[in-house]
Amino acid sequence: MVCEKCSYKDQKECKKFEKNLCRVCSHFAPDNQDDFDKYLTEKLDWKLIDTFRKYNQSTGDRLKEGMDEKAKQGKLMTRAPLGYNVVNGELEMNEDAAKVHSLFKTFLEKEYSLNTLSKNYGLSINGLKKILTNRTYLGEIKFAGKLNKGNHKSLISQELFYAVQRKLKEKLKKD
Repeated sequence: MVCEKCSYKDQKECKKFEKNLCRVCSHFAPDNQDDFDKYLTEKLDWKLIDTFRKYNQSTGDRLKEGMDEKAKQGKLMTRAPLGYNVVNGELEMNEDAAKVHSLFKTFLEKEYSLNTLSKNYGLSINGLKKILTNRTYLGEIKFAGKLNKGNHKSLISQELFYAVQRKLKEKLKKD
């Protein structure tokens, strides 16, 4: 396929407004038909666009690689979960840490429904399930489907966490 903007022969076909574009030109192409028509007629510096092809990386790829590297170093890539604050780029326990620990213990020791437990702790049911399955409380960081050892202190022991996982799995089977 030959790009109608830069005449580059690309193996991956990208179409926009019925025009063939290479991956690079397609990435920068406007979404408005009039702007797109102007975009096709504009001249471009082939050296500039060749740089993108040479390294074959989009901004998103580089960003994901950087985030993956930080996760390997044990740093959190999302906002801090309940019970932690981010201080100087590191997770530190806050006053809600006791609430999280209490939530795990209560879930394990009592026979409350998820609905009742979520109301008692001021959470949605999905929020409750998210907390109960969050491996950050074990001192781990999960990013892009990979688990890494975190630089922060765990809030929950492994025994408590895995006991809660077993009970939650059984509870969800019943519902």
